[in-house]
Amino acid sequence: MKQPIDALDARILALFRSEPRIGVLEASRRLAVARGTVQARLDRLEANGVVTGWGPDVDPRALGYEVMAFVTLEISQRGHRRIETALTALPEVLEAHTITGAGDMLVRVVARTNADLQRVVDDVLGIDGVGRSNMVIVLADGVPYRTEPLLDGVAGDAKV
Repeated sequence: MKQPIDALDARILALFRSEPRIGVLEASRRLAVARGTVQARLDRLEANGVVTGWGPDVDPRALGYEVMAFVTLEISQRGHRRIETALTALPEVLEAHTITGAGDMLVRVVARTNADLQRVVDDVLGIDGVGRSNMVIVLADGVPYRTEPLLDGVAGDAKV
């Protein structure tokens, strides 16, 4: 299987993950490569879908959404695209994935309070084609979403 990125790509991505505001010129200095090389690789990584965004990460808690939950949905078998579209209309839905196993879809939601979480779940259950749900509430963050260990594996011993 062809590796989608090489060691230099991984080093560039690791640097931008750790210091998102570094800038291409400073990144090229630290990595000891030409500025044009860094820019061309970033452009290629973005065009190939490896880099999916440049915006700041935002913590929902800082916006007043103190409660997070994962909701497993049982849905009608031919309606997942329509249900995904309806879920995007709910601002408290952070992500949704079609899954295998006991449920059909896994949805991460946030709410301001536990009582507000009931409203959010009711909104989700009100979507045509959504049947039953099973919910777990997040008590604490253990391992946040991360890609650095994957980049480290590609970069090998080459450090930023």
